[in-house]
Amino acid sequence: MTLLPTAEAIVQSARAIFEDEGAHGVSMRRVASAVGITPMAIYRHFPNREALLHRIADQGFQELADHWKPGRTRQTPERRILALLDHYLDYALRHPRIFDYVFSELRPGARRFPEDFRSAQSPTADLLVQACRDGMAQGQFKRDDVLEAMLSLWAHAHGLICLHRGGRFSLSAKDFRALYRRSLRRLLDGMRI
Repeated sequence: MTLLPTAEAIVQSARAIFEDEGAHGVSMRRVASAVGITPMAIYRHFPNREALLHRIADQGFQELADHWKPGRTRQTPERRILALLDHYLDYALRHPRIFDYVFSELRPGARRFPEDFRSAQSPTADLLVQACRDGMAQGQFKRDDVLEAMLSLWAHAHGLICLHRGGRFSLSAKDFRALYRRSLRRLLDGMRI
């Protein structure tokens, strides 16, 4: 058994609690108990609970972005967009509580439109922006405000995911995924030249 550095062990334990119960379940005392350290020892690594939750959120963003990057150069912009948003759905279904915290809850340090996106501060949205930009540059999509085009795609995907997770569709997982993809294609059809 490999021992993790304490900061990483703290993050992994906090994340396990987060995945099971959501952000409200993560307390410094519970995490310390799970790691086998005193609650005060956590403060050597994280100044407060919010910093620990922020680290979990950043980790979630980075996991999603890392998963998105490999196919960038091998696909058309449209296929990249669909692949990116398919991974977004996959992440939401695999990690629903982290997804909600990262993308749906009011929290300190959350990126805001348009300033953080204009300055390329989002490891996930930046990839979607680039795919939209490439599609416009290659003449596949109408020239438009690239940030607003990205926002339309992201908001559409996010809305469908939230409705699905809220029980608003009486579809199997497979049928919902097919609806999600058809709906995204309709939106992309409107972007084409």
